[in-house]
Amino acid sequence: MADRLGYRLKLGVVIPSTNTIVQPETDAMRPHGVTNHIGRIHIPDLPLTNDTEFAQIMTAIEPDLFGAVDRVMSCKPAHVIMAMSIPTFWGGMAGADQLLERLKARAGVSVSLGSLACVEALRKFPQVRNVGILTPYQPVGDAHVARFFEENGWRVTAVHSLKRPSEVLIGHATTQDLVDGLKAMASQGVDAIVQAGTDLAMADVAAEAEHWLGIPVIAINVATYWSALRKNGIADRVHGFGTLLSEH
Repeated sequence: MADRLGYRLKLGVVIPSTNTIVQPETDAMRPHGVTNHIGRIHIPDLPLTNDTEFAQIMTAIEPDLFGAVDRVMSCKPAHVIMAMSIPTFWGGMAGADQLLERLKARAGVSVSLGSLACVEALRKFPQVRNVGILTPYQPVGDAHVARFFEENGWRVTAVHSLKRPSEVLIGHATTQDLVDGLKAMASQGVDAIVQAGTDLAMADVAAEAEHWLGIPVIAINVATYWSALRKNGIADRVHGFGTLLSEH
């Protein structure tokens, strides 16, 4: 017998314990009959004011990454979303592939990564060659994100980082912060903008920005959720989060 509420699909969503954005954004995108179930990786509210501090994220998640996967798998979701973005970009495609295989082996189900989902999303817009990237990161993180897209065939011609000072404070970035970053990159003639950092509240802003910029704007939480839905046969067009989820 199917879950009465998640009768079409139960999704496990693995996020850092500091993240306050993924849960409400994915719930807002949820089609009828699909349910989201959160597994939190315990990490402290790390300072992120320089490259050295930022790089510690990669070691901070390791002690509880599999614990979070195990906890969310106890409700038996059919698919898992890894909703912390920087580990999915770190080390380029080789790093993403390795992380994907580790998570699939642990969960025993298929897994979506933000980095790979953004590549899938960009391929829906074949006219795109030059990409701008919006992040909350320090330069070391931006470099890994840029490398990832360049390895997949795009030119990264603009990067705008909000350089948020801590894990929790990423989620406190304002609408104006996001809009200013998007406009700064658009002024450099990019064909599309991709936003990394799952704790930037970008889903609704990206949708609005597509109208006034006239180019695709891909928010990582939207791309990852879209990828998970489509991989599991959920073809619903969900409006209010940009053309990716409403038209593809």
